[in-house]
Amino acid sequence: MKLVVSANGNVIGFLSMDTQIGLYAFDYSTSWLDREDCFPLSPALPLVRQNTSDEQHSANVRQFFQNLLPEGQALDDAAQANKVSKSNLMGLLVALGRETAGALEISMTEASPIPTPTPSKRLLTPQELSLRIRSRPDQAFSVWDGKVRLSIAGYQDKIAVLEENGLWFLVDGKGLASTHLLKPDPIRSGLQHMTSNEFACMRLAQAVGIATADVRLEHIPEPILLIRRFDRLIGEGNIERLHCIDGCQALGLGVSMKYERPYGDGRDVQHIRDGATLPKLFALLDRASSQPAVDRLALLRWSIFQILIGNTDAHGKNLSFFIDSGGIRLAPSYDLLCCLMYAEGQISDTLSMAIGDNFDARTLTPYDWALMGAECGLNARLVGRELKQLADKVLKIWPELKQNLVAAGANDTTLNSLEGVFNQQCTNALSIAGLVPKISKDIL
Repeated sequence: MKLVVSANGNVIGFLSMDTQIGLYAFDYSTSWLDREDCFPLSPALPLVRQNTSDEQHSANVRQFFQNLLPEGQALDDAAQANKVSKSNLMGLLVALGRETAGALEISMTEASPIPTPTPSKRLLTPQELSLRIRSRPDQAFSVWDGKVRLSIAGYQDKIAVLEENGLWFLVDGKGLASTHLLKPDPIRSGLQHMTSNEFACMRLAQAVGIATADVRLEHIPEPILLIRRFDRLIGEGNIERLHCIDGCQALGLGVSMKYERPYGDGRDVQHIRDGATLPKLFALLDRASSQPAVDRLALLRWSIFQILIGNTDAHGKNLSFFIDSGGIRLAPSYDLLCCLMYAEGQISDTLSMAIGDNFDARTLTPYDWALMGAECGLNARLVGRELKQLADKVLKIWPELKQNLVAAGANDTTLNSLEGVFNQQCTNALSIAGLVPKISKDIL
């Protein structure tokens, strides 16, 4: 089994699997390696293969490409719609690989008897979308016209659409690409108005100076959140795809390792912290970023902001990086959400990645922040200063922003709940920020 991996019409390489021994391999094409602007798919898959065994190379390849697939129910729906096992990576990539996150397009080789899909662009009306949102208990939201319209990782319902002149289209085939992700509220009653929650957190991040994907809230009449894809450049008559990888792909981790505690928070396994962590991400920027000082400061601010808004689900796949011939660069933020609003059993209140050794966003101490700084190679004064400045900005900006969010259609009750969390988290941060630099290095 062999697949072609391309980007914007250029063949990057070939993904293969030996079905006899169950090993994967990826080989960059000669034409790609000859380009002056060529780049690796990720730091874990360098242009020149290192001294790794076939087994380790196979694991690196499998982990990278598995991270392109959706998770949870969306993966189940994709497997069922295409009549392949959800453990069949190659089969799922054939089905979903033409509209991945980033620039990559995955297809059969030219010698394959399977024809390339004819380009198609179908109008998606608000009426049809509204009906499908209401039909989700009985009909998979990611499957339209018998095709899966999603290959974006994550658990929330979402589809990828092309927006042109205020209209939405489902697109398929060569030369076409989506420009936006469209999210309705979750089906679970305890998570209603999550669109307003995410809309508010994303707009707040922009307001305090954190690079964030553009979002807007619309009602059809159901609320839907539209997120403009930052891995797409919309030009005159064409859409360029930008190569973008998530934190797990950048770290060479599988999707199951997106949480720092990949085996859970239970007593017997909570000490195992083999998954994505802030120290690993900062170390990645040190060795691979084309602008390490800029990216390290941005990652610190991203980390602090998650605490201030109560986002306990900020895991390794909720960070992304652009990658080109110069290295990696931190991409805009996305999936910003106040999870502490749902801490009554709907969403875990345990942090996905610890601050120091503390996984509780509500009980962080100066020691926790100082330890985090030491582990990530950050100056304690910088950590304390950024903690104070961001908390001050959130409290100052929120009242006026809240009024604008209400005017944009956000749910008022949800915004009031968010305000309570923001005030508590920011007040806690301000009470300890000045003490962070005073923690003795001898006890860290």
